[in-house]
Amino acid sequence: MKTLQPAHWAKPRGYANGIAARGTIVCVAGQIGWNAAQEFESDRFLDQARQALTNIVLVLEEAGAKPRHIARLTWYVLDKREYLALGPELGLLYREIIGRHYPAMTAVQVSALIEDRARLEIEATAVVPD
Repeated sequence: MKTLQPAHWAKPRGYANGIAARGTIVCVAGQIGWNAAQEFESDRFLDQARQALTNIVLVLEEAGAKPRHIARLTWYVLDKREYLALGPELGLLYREIIGRHYPAMTAVQVSALIEDRARLEIEATAVVPD
């Protein structure tokens, strides 16, 4: 996997501008903050983020993939102010679960998610090298 960063661009914090990779593509559907029984244990953003990222790692494991194989994450959040305000705590949580691997990332505020209790949804694309 190669990080793509134009030399004259400022270095991003917490994400990559682009990733190039070869191998088996693993697409992980949007994961929300519920557990394996599809039950929410919390309505707190950070708790749901922890669960959603953990869910992504568990799905990746089914394909023999690790967090380091993630090429792209897309975050859908209900409240961008909440997401931004929790930045430092979210960064710690992210590094705890994903590590110091920063794929191409997008975060988008949406008006609603399909599950009413969900505060966020995260989808992932990973590439496992051949």
